Amino acid sequence: MSALSDLLSEQTDLGAEAAMHLQQLVGDWQILADLAFADLLLWVRTREGELLCVGHVRPTTAPTSHPIHEVGRRVAAGELSWLDRALAAGGMVRDRDPEWDTGIPVRPEGIAIRHAGQVIAVLGRDTNLQSPRSPSEMDLAYLDAAAELFYMVTEGSFPTPEGGNSDPLGPRVGDGFVRLDTAWVVRYASPNGLSAFRRMGLTADLVGRELIEVGRSLLAAGHDSGVGGTESEPISGLRRALTAADPQIGELSAGSVTVAYRVIPLSRRATSHGCVVLLRDMTDLRHRDLALQSKDASIREIHHRVKNNLQTVAALLRLQGRRMHHPAARAALAESVRRVSSIALVHETLAASRDGSADLDGILDSLIPMISEISAARPGVRIERKGQLGELSAELATPLVMVLTELLQNAVEHGYHDEESGTVVITSARTVGVLTVGISDDGRGLPQGFSLEASDSLGLQIVRLLVESEMRGSIRMVRRRADPGTSGTEAVLTVPLPR
Repeated sequence: MSALSDLLSEQTDLGAEAAMHLQQLVGDWQILADLAFADLLLWVRTREGELLCVGHVRPTTAPTSHPIHEVGRRVAAGELSWLDRALAAGGMVRDRDPEWDTGIPVRPEGIAIRHAGQVIAVLGRDTNLQSPRSPSEMDLAYLDAAAELFYMVTEGSFPTPEGGNSDPLGPRVGDGFVRLDTAWVVRYASPNGLSAFRRMGLTADLVGRELIEVGRSLLAAGHDSGVGGTESEPISGLRRALTAADPQIGELSAGSVTVAYRVIPLSRRATSHGCVVLLRDMTDLRHRDLALQSKDASIREIHHRVKNNLQTVAALLRLQGRRMHHPAARAALAESVRRVSSIALVHETLAASRDGSADLDGILDSLIPMISEISAARPGVRIERKGQLGELSAELATPLVMVLTELLQNAVEHGYHDEESGTVVITSARTVGVLTVGISDDGRGLPQGFSLEASDSLGLQIVRLLVESEMRGSIRMVRRRADPGTSGTEAVLTVPLPR
């Protein structure tokens, strides 16, 4: 839960829908602050009647009016009169004289926030007047768009649930700004906005031209004008965005250049006043995305080849084992086949993974039949699994699978007498920072005086080495008794997980 949600639930009686509307406004208000050249403060009425600041955003296009973050500030009713008047009138109220509370001349304004016909909060628009500036054409275009959007805030038509820009890499005001009239004709384009179209191949002027026609000509020059006279998907997407019939974020690509756009419709009393289009050149980012995708594909291909090579090694060891006449040599080669095959299972999973993690539960589901098949001398012993291990990185998955393979094989082969039946159970529990895996059997149990540290078993030595050196974990093996007259062994593995 965010800090805004906490403050609203603790300090106000606003309902869930009203709180969600304020969340959406805060998700989009960087655009408002940049267009207005002003700090924006979100004020709500508390249960005690005070005004509480629950949000503060500074502009990236102008100096801030509040060097100190204002969230948490409380003011009594009437102390900031323009905010109270805006709440009461349900519109926009500007104070006549600048405020000097912070030593900076600030022009304050209150903008009522409406939702579902009710005024639920007020937006403070505080403009720094310390550095007077002669407004340029771009400044006037920004301020005009800001005035339209603030009016929509008082009407309750901005922000819209489907129009929010949750992508932190999406277009911002400074990336490129284009203002369209109701016929989608460009009235103004900022230098960065014009540059975005220039990079896509535009040579003529942009102002005075219809945006759909400009996009169609650029894509036609890039040989993406559609099939059989039909409109191409990028242009159809732009048209849907301009008519607000579709999510209002998309991309245009011409040649090797990709430009992301966001369309923000402007309206008053349900009458269109044109729209704002924000642009950002995404070419370098898309090239990096393609490079990362290529790298990911190469990594997956490497895992696939490693898996194939390991399977080849296992097959060669299996063939060699069939030529051995000494039982101990054949058993040693069979153990090597099992170890190599368990590592191959990890690489097989990683070859299909999109994020470099291995699904331990899927690997175990493949590992259990393999161990049962190798341990054909114990047909009465079953292996069961309880709990979920989840996903782990390759660095942890490979040694963990090898450890589980050794422990399972040890339980099946050495936990029971010939022709004896029983059950080996794998249990797992995972918390935020620890994975605990237990392997228990109902067999004959550990011999008297057994010590894991002093054991000369190669398999158990491998287990200790992997657990302590590779996984920085711990393991203990103890004798257990499930029922009177029944012994067994339990191995408990504890592995710390990265947070």
